[in-house]
Amino acid sequence: MKSYKPILFLLLFVSLSSFVSLHKYYISNTQIEYIGEKKSIQIITRIFIDDLENVLRERYDEAITLDDENSRTNDLYIEKYLNAKIKIKINDEAVSFVFIGKEMETGIVKSYLEIENVEAVKTFEISNQTLFDLFSEQQNIIKLDINSKQKSCILTKQNDTALLNFN
Repeated sequence: MKSYKPILFLLLFVSLSSFVSLHKYYISNTQIEYIGEKKSIQIITRIFIDDLENVLRERYDEAITLDDENSRTNDLYIEKYLNAKIKIKINDEAVSFVFIGKEMETGIVKSYLEIENVEAVKTFEISNQTLFDLFSEQQNIIKLDINSKQKSCILTKQNDTALLNFN
């Protein structure tokens, strides 16, 4: 019986570890910073390439591939998607952002956005529904640095909006 214990332990360990490797995390990360001297809100959103590619294929073009980093069509699709999924209000007023561009990192698409002509930020409301249409367990992490105050929140499909006070 003793000779079976190591084999059973090994089989159990391999079985359990294979479940862990199959698990995938569905997250995005968005950093938001107010630059007072420039009167601008600068935003960087990070989304896994395969997740973003899948949602763009589902919504716009089945043949899209994000491997082509210089594709203007890809930029247009990403801009269109982010405009549909991210809504921002500053001081209770809806604002729009400008899509500056994107770059690819290992497995991640970094998109650069900017809101110009922001005199002051007292309240900041953000709704981020990125990838909720693809993954019900998606979490969008938001980190803000406004008026020298750092705040963060996690948005989910059930709670996709946060209102933060920076008075």
